[in-house]
Amino acid sequence: MAGLGGLLYGMDVGIISHALPYIRQTTSYSDGDISQVVAAVLLGSVLSSLFAGWLADLLGRKWMIILSSALFLLSIPVICLSGDSLGALMGGRILMGISGGLLGVVVPLYLAECLGASDRGKGTGMFQLMLTIGLVFTALIGSVVAYFFGAATDAMVSVEDKALAWQLIFWVSSIPGIILVLGAFRLSESPRWLYRRGRDEKAFQALCRNNPEHEARAILEEMKASDEAEQKARAEMKASSKGDSLLQKKYIVPFVLAVVILACTQATGINSVLNYSVEVFQQAGLDSMSGVADIAIKVTNVIMTVVAMTLVDKKGRKFLLKLGTIGIIVGLLGVGAAFYSFEGERTSVMDKIKVEDNSLSIDLGNPETLASMGMTPGDTGKQVILNYQQGNGTKVVVAEVGKEGGDKIVVDKKQWEEPTIVEKIAPWSGRSIFNANDPSMAPGKDMELTISKAEVGMRPDRVTGWFVAGFFIVFIAFYAVGPGVCVWLALSELMPTRIRSVGMSIGLFINQAVSTTIAGVFLPWAGSWGYSGVFFTLAAFTVIYFITAAFFLPETKGRTLEEIEAYFTTGKMPKDADELVKDEQEA
Repeated sequence: MAGLGGLLYGMDVGIISHALPYIRQTTSYSDGDISQVVAAVLLGSVLSSLFAGWLADLLGRKWMIILSSALFLLSIPVICLSGDSLGALMGGRILMGISGGLLGVVVPLYLAECLGASDRGKGTGMFQLMLTIGLVFTALIGSVVAYFFGAATDAMVSVEDKALAWQLIFWVSSIPGIILVLGAFRLSESPRWLYRRGRDEKAFQALCRNNPEHEARAILEEMKASDEAEQKARAEMKASSKGDSLLQKKYIVPFVLAVVILACTQATGINSVLNYSVEVFQQAGLDSMSGVADIAIKVTNVIMTVVAMTLVDKKGRKFLLKLGTIGIIVGLLGVGAAFYSFEGERTSVMDKIKVEDNSLSIDLGNPETLASMGMTPGDTGKQVILNYQQGNGTKVVVAEVGKEGGDKIVVDKKQWEEPTIVEKIAPWSGRSIFNANDPSMAPGKDMELTISKAEVGMRPDRVTGWFVAGFFIVFIAFYAVGPGVCVWLALSELMPTRIRSVGMSIGLFINQAVSTTIAGVFLPWAGSWGYSGVFFTLAAFTVIYFITAAFFLPETKGRTLEEIEAYFTTGKMPKDADELVKDEQEA
């Protein structure tokens, strides 16, 4: 039941990618507004993760799970009833993100504290498994809605039906939230939280729900011994006037390790890959098949997460992180190489693009225009990639030479946000597009237009697109096997008891901050460096991840939380059952 919190977390991440095309078609929001709507969940998650640990200590793990899922449910009507109000839509998305940030801290914390050492890997892995199922669940909802209502770009579908379509995606997504709110009332509280509150008998009863009675008694005694040792150490340090400073190796080293692992997990680009996968596939040449490729990577995510859960308590966290990061590096380098195969062949035509009176018009159906860029009307596989600044931020537009001529790019001084691409045979309407919610962009305002990059190159074919999709699957498969499951274990296992709640909050805050930063700059970054540059850079970040896992992370498989904490004090880990058996055999 607690694992359903992971499903809600996954839906927080994945739901917007399927609702977004309909929102674009039914509102007057600019690209800047849309980006804010996408990033609002991450912002809410960053904010709530700061307080999640403190609230979990104050209210208890069980009640925080109930509160978090209730906030998810509350966000749905706020979003669906927002109408044309950008503020209401943003508010609902931030509320959804707050729910996700709380769940991301509390559920792994709850599972780690409730389950025994032999089951903690599989149990905490349930959070990641349900997260991946949440991504698939939202993809299926989006596909079913598109089947019954029609595609967002279909001109035959009315605006009213498109508005109903994206609202329905959110309404249906509330079902798991309802189940979790009701089911969480039957959860037992975390035994370690109960013990720290002086409720020993209830802590013992909670332990018995997941362990045989003799093991539950042994764990409780170990908790008491660990607590007594901690209190004794504090008393000794206080007596020697040193105080129990948090700036000690036993606190700093595990905290830094957990934070680096969490930051590197997002530095692989995982959330941006999931949020922008359809767009990346389209840029790689898949077009109409991009949705199929998107579902393929999310189903792969689920399957490999199940595989990881069967391995995590057998092979260990350290082994899976090393294996996973190596596979991620291969996947990212493969995607980068596939993009470079055509991005590296592009040539600059900056000197051929002229801006006059803050306006720009490029007609790729005009033979003279094509000739000035080194093309002819027969170059049907070529395209022009244009980066420009006008109004809010950088925009990228791709126009192609078609069989009957080509696209026409028009960026008018009164058309601030989005260029219009129209087929040669269709007359350009000349309509102005502006953001009515931004006073600085009122009708008639002349926005300065500048071109930062203009290139000509071959359009990627479908074979290249499937190469990209294949390496994406490699990336997702190894992410699921390694960081996908192990990152939540690292977050909950490495942190010492005294700083676990607060440390997890800070760690998740950094995790989400890195995720938000990459998601916020992903498209402009790709426009400036090319997708190949983006994926090569993410691969370099993952090398740092591998080094951390291979050379600095201790193996925590089969260890109690108290044994792991003792390791960072003494530098020695007690031998596990397998090592003791091996010693016996050798003796």
